[in-house]
Amino acid sequence: MSHILLLPFGTSGSVFPFIWLGKHLLERGHQVTLIASQVYQKPAEAAGIGFHPPTPDELPAMLANPNLWDAGPCKKVAFEHAGRAVAPCATAIDEIIRDQGMPDLMLAPMISFGARIAREKHGIPLITVHLYPAAMMSADDAPLVIPGARLLRRLPHPVRKFVLSLPSPYDRFALPAVLKACSDHGVKPPRRLWKEWHHSPDGVLALYPDWFSHAKLDKPRNTYQWDFPLEDLAQQNLIEPELERFLSAGEKPVLFTAGTGQAHAAGFFKTAAQVVSELGCRAVFLTSRPGQVPADLPESVRVVAYAPFSALLPRAALMVHHGGIGTLSQCLAAGIPQLVVFMSLDQPDNAARIERLGVGLSTPMARLNRSRLLPLVKSCLHDPAIRDTAAAFAGEMGRRKPVTGLLDWLEKSMPSA
Repeated sequence: MSHILLLPFGTSGSVFPFIWLGKHLLERGHQVTLIASQVYQKPAEAAGIGFHPPTPDELPAMLANPNLWDAGPCKKVAFEHAGRAVAPCATAIDEIIRDQGMPDLMLAPMISFGARIAREKHGIPLITVHLYPAAMMSADDAPLVIPGARLLRRLPHPVRKFVLSLPSPYDRFALPAVLKACSDHGVKPPRRLWKEWHHSPDGVLALYPDWFSHAKLDKPRNTYQWDFPLEDLAQQNLIEPELERFLSAGEKPVLFTAGTGQAHAAGFFKTAAQVVSELGCRAVFLTSRPGQVPADLPESVRVVAYAPFSALLPRAALMVHHGGIGTLSQCLAAGIPQLVVFMSLDQPDNAARIERLGVGLSTPMARLNRSRLLPLVKSCLHDPAIRDTAAAFAGEMGRRKPVTGLLDWLEKSMPSA
């Protein structure tokens, strides 16, 4: 039996795919431990996965920062948080080694720099996990995450590749903390995080299908591309009885969410309430912070903290969401149109891909108001081309690769292989 560490970075859309990986690895007889924010201890342990939180837990401070949701300063916030998380993550790995022995494999996104330090310090194989195409930063499929990216897509591939190879301006926000942690752990420091530590030499796992993004010319050596995990903890969370009664009592509602970690969405839900009132449609607002929702909602609107999307979305007419990859992929699986109100990080790139596929529309959160949102919702609800294309993608999502191939590939990365 091998011991595998999972080290996600971010909120539920970034953590649930690692829980999905952990469940499949457990079925293969491996021991699995998740290192993540304390809020994910319960779902991890319910899945049978070991849990070890980093101390201190830096996630709440990052989510509380309103600049995380602003397209301008968002990367600065994310990389500063990644820097603060380096030492707690590296220490947590050392504690596991002290108590349980040396792990056989680590799975982590590029921005989990503590995992990379552990690789260099202990020689533990590390697989870099990309949950969305923007993280790959491929010149072959240039993502919309940097200024001028739309222009960059029109340039020849060699030019795109050169531009993306330039030093990242965001390195400086995390590099000081990484350099200190390298010194503390006796690890040779990188000069450039994005260039030297972007992809692990041990392998890269892309958890999205090639029809969503396929980098043919410049993907890293030893890359394995699979499909969307579609993990929503449905086995642990059923639709609540009150929501079930609401869904069964009338026409399919329009769903609205700004993301699980979003604490600054009052304007989004206010605009959503205005649009719902004007359309006279039923709606469900999904937020773990109900204080963001207007107090005078009609009976045709329900507010819920969480519902498994695999069970909820097939009973909806439309999903209006922030563009997180987990929500986006569940909409594709359900075959319903989606309207992406994107804010920052990978969301603009994900939104552009939704429009390119023809399964929905998008608009930036910074420009959101009733007059802008209303016609977009109408188009997604009534445009037959959007609805038919979205329905067709449910069939595409059903043709998933066998997970055994992915697990075989991961097991070959372990020293025992």
